Amino acid sequence: MNRVAKGGAVAAIALAFVGGWEGLSLAAYLDGGGVPTICRGSTLGVRIGDTATAADCDVMFTRDMVQHEAGMVACLRQPDALPDPVYLATLSFTYNVGVRAACASTLFKLLNRGELRAACDQLPRWNKDNGRVIRGLTNRRASERALCLSGVT
Repeated sequence: MNRVAKGGAVAAIALAFVGGWEGLSLAAYLDGGGVPTICRGSTLGVRIGDTATAADCDVMFTRDMVQHEAGMVACLRQPDALPDPVYLATLSFTYNVGVRAACASTLFKLLNRGELRAACDQLPRWNKDNGRVIRGLTNRRASERALCLSGVT
C-alpha cells in the first residue's frame, strides 16, 4: 500500500513537507502555467472565482496527494524499496510537476534502475516554468534534493 494513503508518520511528513512548498490560497488563481488552482495546488475542477475553506483545502490536499502518490507508484518498478526520504522527495516532485511529467522524467528512469543518488541529482534541473528559472522552484528542488540524498547511503 502507498505510504501516504495508509496514513501514519510518513503521511504526516509528506503532507507537511509538500504543503509547506505549496502554500495556501482560499481563492482560485492562475498558476504560472495559466491553470486555475486553489488551496495547496489543487487544480481538479477549479474555476477562477472559486473559494474554499481551510477545511475544504485539507480534504482536497489529502485527496490530491493520494492520487499523485498512486500515479507515482504506478511508474516505479520497486517503490517499496525506496528509502522514506527518497520516496518523500519524489512524491513532492511528482505533486509539483504532475504524474505524466514525473513518470517520463530521467529522474524516474534512474530510480527504476536503482541509481538513487543520480536520481536525486536530477531534481535541480526542474526549476523552470515556461522556460524561465523560478527562484521558488530552485529553492524547492534544493530542499527536495537534500531530503532525497539524506536517504541515500
